[in-house]
Amino acid sequence: MKKVNSIFDVLGPIMIGPSSSHTAGAARLAKMASYIAGENIVSVKFYLHGSFKHTYKGHGTDRALLAGIMGLEPYDEQLRNSFILAEKRNLKYDFIPIDLGMVHPNTVKFEIENASGIKTIVIGSSIGGGAVVVTNINGYDVEVTGDYYTIVANYTDIKGVISRVSGILSLDEINIATMNVSRKSRGKEATMIIEIDGIVNGDTIEKIREIELITSVIEIKTAKGGEIIV
Repeated sequence: MKKVNSIFDVLGPIMIGPSSSHTAGAARLAKMASYIAGENIVSVKFYLHGSFKHTYKGHGTDRALLAGIMGLEPYDEQLRNSFILAEKRNLKYDFIPIDLGMVHPNTVKFEIENASGIKTIVIGSSIGGGAVVVTNINGYDVEVTGDYYTIVANYTDIKGVISRVSGILSLDEINIATMNVSRKSRGKEATMIIEIDGIVNGDTIEKIREIELITSVIEIKTAKGGEIIV
């Protein structure tokens, strides 16, 4: 039996559209992808798998995904106007049906490019009731649900980096809920996913960014049981 953590688990999310999975979840997932990619997104390709690729037009999944990439909440009335908003922002986009293999049927692969030409690939799924999970970031397997404030840090896999990051959080009296680390090979690029109890201030994030072997730090700011917030 699924554990009930909040009223959203019983009633579902506040949203615009006919389906919590195909609209609210899609918008929330896309907004998480936008945090991961960073600011000034200029183009995005949505690769739609499973039921998403078959029903995305009828259920408004396309509008929801586009709205989320632009930072709109699932309940924002402007969600239905996301095509118009994207045109005003000169945001290029494309929806591409695809088979991603043995993954959740409501899965999207995002290929996002910002104004600096930096490309980010995010894969995630809308798993029901507005809940989502990001499963891959730039080729690294992760599990980010958005239920906690989350730090995604890329770094060179050298001894001491993880302890320095956890030390900064400890000194700033920040409790780590979970930490997951993955790497492609020893001594090369690696990723740590840190879920935090509470909110981390900007000074703490800057301290982590200043660690010599850290190459990037992404914040995914969430409200537990609610929507992604800025």
